[in-house]
Amino acid sequence: MYIVTGAAGFIGSCIVKKLNDQGIENILVVDRLESDQKWLNLRGVKFQEYVHADEFILPDILESVFEEGVTQIYHMGACSTTTETNVDYIMKNNVEYSQILYRYCATYDVPICYASSAATYGGGEHGFIDEENDLEKLQPLNPYGWSKQLMDEWVIKQLKRPSKWYGVKFFNVYGANEYHKGGQKSVVSHAFDQITESGVMKLFKSYQEEYKDGEQLRDFVYVKDIVDGMWDLMSTEHNGVNGIYNMGTGVARSFKDLVEATFKAMDQKSQIEYIEMPANIKNQYQYFTQAKMEKFKFALPNFKFHNLEDGVTDYVKNYLMQENPFIRSR
Repeated sequence: MYIVTGAAGFIGSCIVKKLNDQGIENILVVDRLESDQKWLNLRGVKFQEYVHADEFILPDILESVFEEGVTQIYHMGACSTTTETNVDYIMKNNVEYSQILYRYCATYDVPICYASSAATYGGGEHGFIDEENDLEKLQPLNPYGWSKQLMDEWVIKQLKRPSKWYGVKFFNVYGANEYHKGGQKSVVSHAFDQITESGVMKLFKSYQEEYKDGEQLRDFVYVKDIVDGMWDLMSTEHNGVNGIYNMGTGVARSFKDLVEATFKAMDQKSQIEYIEMPANIKNQYQYFTQAKMEKFKFALPNFKFHNLEDGVTDYVKNYLMQENPFIRSR
């Protein structure tokens, strides 16, 4: 049995699709479907059983599942809203839940790959290096990033661990099945919506002299590469060791580049309007992120990431512009 938590979410549902592509359907999916449209992310994939997240974490359920036998766990379930201010809610979902699941994996020696985040790097003053010795230097800018930081620090201190485990720090991920994330969707998805409606895309102005408007930089990474990278770490022979890995491309590109690639993929003329940044994010805004990927490249030297233009084109033409934009198993 394979387990994917957060399975109806953006990255989680793409992992289920990846497992299907590998011929795997004996999957237990865990999430809270609630009343939104996340269920559509699971409509096109194949799995064996659904368990509500609040029930899955109960000791009787967990023990029963692990006793039956678990092959791998991809733990993507979390509060992923970077602007969430209910810190108790974040702690329960992102730290306590993850620690419980990790302990079971250590006890039963089940491989686990869990979602960390590039938000742990804060403003980037200490770089974007995924070395465990540097963890305690990091200063996240929001409760979400802090919760991921706490989990990473906790894991590193554990004496009992599964024989295979990875914490993956996602940078700016874009791709299919993110539509339900509202304001947390990628800029590609927002750009597609705005361009379709008005022909114009709005981007934030810059408030630092070294960055022109729209030229704030991010490490944008396609979701297909994210799930391929996690699968390869968990399921193939490679040079790497257990630990925390950055999951980006290692190349920083501007929001302007991203939006212009979206216009081009839509066969539209680029029209960008620069607007004021909301006060609630101005003081915690990152102007530059770029993953250090040496550890990942050593582990998987032949792994190839989509470049920005190719990834955006695939996403726009094969998903956003389609009548049914969701991932589907063959």
